[in-house]
Amino acid sequence: MKKQQIIWLQIIYWSFDFFGTVITPNFFFPERSSYEVSILRITFFMVKILSFYISYIFIFPKFFKLDKLYSAVIVFVLTLLCFAGLRYILEEIILQEIVGFRNYGEGTGLTYYFFDNIYSSSLTTFIAGILWILEKYGVAENDKKRLLIEKKQAELQALKTQINPHFIFNSLNNIYSLVYQNSDKSLPAIEKLSELLRYSTKDLEKDVISLDKEIGYIESLIGLEKLRIKNAEMLIFEKDITHPKLNISPMLLVPFVENAFKHGDFRDKGFVLKVSDKNRSLHFSLHNFKNQRMKDTASGIGIENVKKRLEILYPQKYELNIKDSETEFIVDLKINLRDEYN
Repeated sequence: MKKQQIIWLQIIYWSFDFFGTVITPNFFFPERSSYEVSILRITFFMVKILSFYISYIFIFPKFFKLDKLYSAVIVFVLTLLCFAGLRYILEEIILQEIVGFRNYGEGTGLTYYFFDNIYSSSLTTFIAGILWILEKYGVAENDKKRLLIEKKQAELQALKTQINPHFIFNSLNNIYSLVYQNSDKSLPAIEKLSELLRYSTKDLEKDVISLDKEIGYIESLIGLEKLRIKNAEMLIFEKDITHPKLNISPMLLVPFVENAFKHGDFRDKGFVLKVSDKNRSLHFSLHNFKNQRMKDTASGIGIENVKKRLEILYPQKYELNIKDSETEFIVDLKINLRDEYN
């Protein structure tokens, strides 16, 4: 529970208590004058307020432990002493000196006085304890949620910082191959890489981007890879996008495509990529054959990165199936983006 809610509960409680303690007619002390009753009611209300906040601010925080029963007894005794002590000082000493009368009769012993105030102090103590527990554990729960959110944001940021270096490394390797072969495609490749980096650097700082931008990255990446692949017609990319402004976390799909180009066999098999957003639910599927000549056929950090980000960003809103065999790599990803529509 938030502090503001606790404050409003206190305001409501004291409003009702003021009406019940100070405003209601005199039914219980007909032998006293209305003047005396009014003074005693006001002082009693003051005792309640003082004992309430002494208990709330000092006694409960210092002595009460939710998991220790004996602490409740200690708090009960201390709050009773506080309430009775304040009432005794105010009604039996100060009133007697100022207005010439007191609440209890002459000869009332301290033992009777304190036991008689158990009932009077019980409601005040109970309300103070309930509100303190609500505030303490409510604020603690809010702090826990806030820390969890901050932890997730920090983890996401750390995962994002892994994307660019991985992406640059793969692309530079491709351009290096073109330059090494003295290919006239090397300069267009550098230009496309520059364009990709400009967009990726800018958008990685955002929490979400539009789906058409993510697909634009994929198209640019495929265009870059086509410059080095002889059988470019083997790269099949089918898309059926009717809601291009759906929001999605940046660079969430790209690592799968990067992985396919890094480990794929494009001599006569190529790969097939399909993306659709029917009913605002993203369906991404990718099928590519592995290059058996490459010793390193592991999916790398990019895929693990995506898995972690999916778990953080879309808990219970996604379904990811990956088939990773010796000869082929198949990805089937579904994400519910209905709540992400902009």
